[in-house]
Amino acid sequence: MKPWDGIIPEEEQRAYRAAGFGKPTGFGRRPGLLIIDVQYRTVGTRPMPFWDAIKEFPTSCGEVGWKAVTHIERLLKVFRANGWPVLYPYVAPKEQFDAGRLADKVPALMGVPAKGYEFVAEVAPKPGDTLVPKKHPSAFFGTPLASYLIDKSVDSIIVTGCTTSGCVRGSVVDAFAFNFRVAVCHDAVYDRSHVSHCVNLFDMAEKYADVMTTDQCLEALGSLSAASKSEVGAPTLAAASG
Repeated sequence: MKPWDGIIPEEEQRAYRAAGFGKPTGFGRRPGLLIIDVQYRTVGTRPMPFWDAIKEFPTSCGEVGWKAVTHIERLLKVFRANGWPVLYPYVAPKEQFDAGRLADKVPALMGVPAKGYEFVAEVAPKPGDTLVPKKHPSAFFGTPLASYLIDKSVDSIIVTGCTTSGCVRGSVVDAFAFNFRVAVCHDAVYDRSHVSHCVNLFDMAEKYADVMTTDQCLEALGSLSAASKSEVGAPTLAAASG
């Protein structure tokens, strides 16, 4: 079962199949993990039902965010064990000059208290991770993220965080446009709207990314890790050119 089954009509799914959409792209040789906007403002300081969570932070997605955090933790552990790059695109505190159309559409984002901008402790950055402050939905828009990824020789991006329909989707589309291979772990991303979450996952799966469970992603990463270790003795490009 896919998250969108029962929401996207079977006939529409068949139409995409018939047109040739949705083919997997797979992983490359060096993955990077994006943890997007996993801050207390998007989940609350503890797991709570949505209507309780928004009393603490109006921008919280509630319990679904905390469920995703447990899966992000699993991915993060594997990335750290393998020494693969971990990058944190995150919404920086808003200043008055950031208002623009954002303040028109979502004024609650302009008044988030300092605690809300802190990273969730369970998946917080560590020394050596890359922080990417951003002002808009896509992690690539107006940031050096693409440059960081190139410098780290990343060719495949695993996307986690929130919201599925906003910053995750915007970042996935831009990553695809930069020709990165993109995977989205659908149980490691979250949104305040279940329907929007599922519809956007379907659209990304058909056009821009391989959408899978965290278990499936970890299985693929395990194979990639094993292959990398078997090539440890192979000469690197730097060694060959030196």
